[in-house]
Amino acid sequence: MSKDVVVILAALNLEYEAVRRKLAGPQVHRHERGTRFEVGTVQGTSCRVALGLTNKGNHSAAVIAERAIQEFSPVAVLFVGVAGALWDTARLGDVVMATHVYAYHGGTSEDDGLKARPRVWEAAHGISQLGLHLARVNDWADDAPGHGRAPQVRFGAIAAGEIVQNSTISAEARWIRQHYNDALAIEMEAAGVAQAGHLNGAPVAIIRGISDRADGTKSSAKDRNWQPRAAANAAAFATRLAVELVGEQEQIAMSQADRAHTADRPKGHVSNTAHNSTVGIMAGSVKESRVHVNAGPKVTGPADLVAELDGFREHLKRHHAEGALDDDTHREALAELGFARRAARESTPESSKRATMALKRLRGLIAEFPELVARLAPLVVAAGDLS
Repeated sequence: MSKDVVVILAALNLEYEAVRRKLAGPQVHRHERGTRFEVGTVQGTSCRVALGLTNKGNHSAAVIAERAIQEFSPVAVLFVGVAGALWDTARLGDVVMATHVYAYHGGTSEDDGLKARPRVWEAAHGISQLGLHLARVNDWADDAPGHGRAPQVRFGAIAAGEIVQNSTISAEARWIRQHYNDALAIEMEAAGVAQAGHLNGAPVAIIRGISDRADGTKSSAKDRNWQPRAAANAAAFATRLAVELVGEQEQIAMSQADRAHTADRPKGHVSNTAHNSTVGIMAGSVKESRVHVNAGPKVTGPADLVAELDGFREHLKRHHAEGALDDDTHREALAELGFARRAARESTPESSKRATMALKRLRGLIAEFPELVARLAPLVVAAGDLS
């Protein structure tokens, strides 16, 4: 699994573009069978997103979703776009995140009517919990002057079928509301993506902006007005969720690296690192002991921190040249260092947080090199102090 990539898929160009506007530096990535993805980072973060277009329908969505999972081994797959509301619970412009997905076209036709035989996929617990948290925090929506109230996130079932549902009185509309009356929204791709995620062991989240009420108004001027707004709202929530998912994976990786480093430390070894402080040791007997006392750099502003980061780059290069740091780790470390450097130069509270997170991720990459960790520690503190 790649710890910094989230796959986001959409069925319509309108939905695709809503997500793409959230990305910085998207680059085309071509699958060997011709499918094109664009890989970029969520603006202002280091979270990478592989964006793909599935076109309409569960079958196409399943094929492209599986292809994306095999190609990128992502943290998760998010399917993002618009949907019709089945009930008044979700208002136009709101976002629905699926707790579970119904493939409602499963059934058997008998003399006394059509009997439902649905397939159901539940959302991954971790993603559901994170989605609920973001909804409570409620700072994910874009500012939209003139658009009235802020959108809300709703959690519930989503029904996925093979036809466009645009009626409340047709036989099928009545059948759906009778057998799937807990579904908040209806669309045409979620079941395919959910099945692909299930077969490949990839967590899936279905995130839909409500653009209509599946009531015969899909081609109206009102629907054309709400579609881009609903798609934008879904994209805003999905990209925020992607950033949080990647952040969690990075924290897990850092924690594992710290535990591994502690476990690998020889018994009886004491390593003391002091920054602008005094270290005293009292012992009746000391054998093969080492004490490292490193004076931390004096950082009074962004320029000082940038200079120190430039100096740290040279230490990384030296470890790489000596063969201690492999090519992949060296490349990833330089990328995080560059991200921290750019954030430090912006000199804002938000950029300070980004710089600190980048340096913490860097610390995880170099956890097995005590000398580098010791040199980096005061820079992590200094980045936080700039806020």
